[in-house]
Amino acid sequence: MNFLQFAVWGAYLTCMGTYLHTHGLGAKIGLFYSIQGIVSIFMPAIIGIIADRWVQAQKMLGICHLVSGAAMIAAGIYGLQSGGAVQFGPLFALYTIGVAFYMPTLALSNSVAYNALELAGLDTVRNFPPIRVFGTIGFIVAMWCVDILGYQQSAAQFVASGVIGLVLGAYSFTLPRCNSNNDGKITSVADMFGLKAFALFKERKMAVFFLFSMFLGVSLQITNGFANPFLHSFGQITEYTETFGVKHANILISISQVSETLCILLIPFFLKRFGIKKVMLIAMFAWVLRFGFFGLGNPGGGVWLFILSCIVYGVAFDFFNISGSLFVDQQTDTSIRASAQGLFMLMTNGIGATLGTFGAQFVLNRLVFSLPEGTDPRIVMEGWSSAWYVFALYALVVAVVFVFAFKEKETAEEVHD
Repeated sequence: MNFLQFAVWGAYLTCMGTYLHTHGLGAKIGLFYSIQGIVSIFMPAIIGIIADRWVQAQKMLGICHLVSGAAMIAAGIYGLQSGGAVQFGPLFALYTIGVAFYMPTLALSNSVAYNALELAGLDTVRNFPPIRVFGTIGFIVAMWCVDILGYQQSAAQFVASGVIGLVLGAYSFTLPRCNSNNDGKITSVADMFGLKAFALFKERKMAVFFLFSMFLGVSLQITNGFANPFLHSFGQITEYTETFGVKHANILISISQVSETLCILLIPFFLKRFGIKKVMLIAMFAWVLRFGFFGLGNPGGGVWLFILSCIVYGVAFDFFNISGSLFVDQQTDTSIRASAQGLFMLMTNGIGATLGTFGAQFVLNRLVFSLPEGTDPRIVMEGWSSAWYVFALYALVVAVVFVFAFKEKETAEEVHD
């Protein structure tokens, strides 16, 4: 289940920007990636309520994947039939439906997994992480397949994603039954939507944490949306046209996911040894390096800088997302723990990621996509480099402000292994 769950995403997430860019929709890349954050603000809550009250979670997981998969296949078929005449409106509408029903499955798949492990008498804390690793493996395998099959610049990537989604949708109905979690405790609208978690903003420490989670969340989708088209743009320069980084950008970028898998193992040690503030700072400075190395590198002699960027991505992503989630779990009461996790996701993958993709699109529209057709490719690449430096500077400013805003004394001994 986990393998297929993230293979659905890996089929298009890192290369969709290249398809859009090569089909005249480069200025719309930010919209396609930001819609993931927008639907994440409300769709998981709505689908979660349905799963809690009326439809068993494993069936809801199946229904969502079937709807999402059908929409993604429709988007892919439309793109393939339209060729170079693809229009933003129809493609975006079909894609939005697909994403709207996919994003809630990220939480549903976890619920289904926890339920299956509990039914088997296994410990979720100890036994789930090794299973979750197969999700990252699925993501990487999908990236490689799309790359090798030559779908990076084709709408066939959406079809591939949709087919995997349909397979998982059908498979979901065979998973262990999940009973309703509604035990009568949901008595108000605030309970239903998890709004009580917003009371955490009354605590200065948690308010600052969630605020900076949003600021750091701005960085999350930038490279997913723009790294692949950035690498392909080097293909316009003769000396880089046949380089591995241009011809197989997805495989090169997949080093990021490999690093992510390995860095998960470092989190318990770093949290216990350094505490949440220093771990978060490590993540913030890793984002600075992630963007900075992209700005400095090239697919030729500078490809090692791209590889370094991919390696530090594991630290940037895991030390923020996983450590932040553990911190929230440690700092909140059990009665609102699930809602608090939802709030963390809202601030990072919802509001933060949405603002980040819109902001990145604005910067790239000014520095890259607004350049006249026929502009010297080297000037275009200078624009790309400048954009990466802007993103690196943003991450650096957030890190410096965080040093003074988040109090070390309040958190030094609060997060334990």
